[in-house]
Amino acid sequence: MGHAERASEFEAHNQGQRAYFERSVKRTMVPADTPYLRRHVAELLRFGDLRPGERVLEVGCGMGRYTLPLARHGLRVEGMDLSQVLLDRLLAYNTGRFDIRVHCGDIADHDSALAGRFDAVVALFALHHLHNLVPSFRGMARALRPSGRVVFVEPNPFNPLYYVQMLVTPGMSWEGERGILRMRRRQVFDAMREAGLAQPAMARFGFFPPFLTNRSWGTRAEAIVERVPGLEPFRPFQLFKAQRP
Repeated sequence: MGHAERASEFEAHNQGQRAYFERSVKRTMVPADTPYLRRHVAELLRFGDLRPGERVLEVGCGMGRYTLPLARHGLRVEGMDLSQVLLDRLLAYNTGRFDIRVHCGDIADHDSALAGRFDAVVALFALHHLHNLVPSFRGMARALRPSGRVVFVEPNPFNPLYYVQMLVTPGMSWEGERGILRMRRRQVFDAMREAGLAQPAMARFGFFPPFLTNRSWGTRAEAIVERVPGLEPFRPFQLFKAQRP
């Protein structure tokens, strides 16, 4: 496939993603403060060793569901998304509380002004929406300072509940979410290495869906279930990380 054909394919993908996320305000993208979301952020911070004061670029930030909690943790976070509509919603939800810069564009072909600026590039449930992992990881590597890292939270494709969720959740579709099948250890690690990233690692966590995790007893019960042997391959959430040499 030639360069022009690849560019056309990527732009068609991006246009489809913009349409998918802009056609309605998805409940699963609205900023909130729940035990379920706090767990995602806490695991990302721990796994990536992200510390207050570090400069972080969140790719696929959407309406700020995770951007705002990252800022509350003291990170100097900036957001990137394909959709200016979603970025405008993020700024509206922020109401000026945090100094968050936003960038409308594709991480695979970002503005050279972002090169080498960030201690970390992160994404939460956005990696499986990217058109191609290798050029996207290369773009992330360009945005990193030396020894900077990439850190992601993603769905586990081996957990059957995600496919049930696609069927029953208004606004979700297989066309929009099928990238989940690429979120396998070997495929992600190979793409990271091909993009020049080193020391890839993965872990899994969680067990309950949000309507259980957010109950008063949910967090404690989930911690007990996570200690049950043999369930690790099916835990619903995956953490990936790698480092720029």
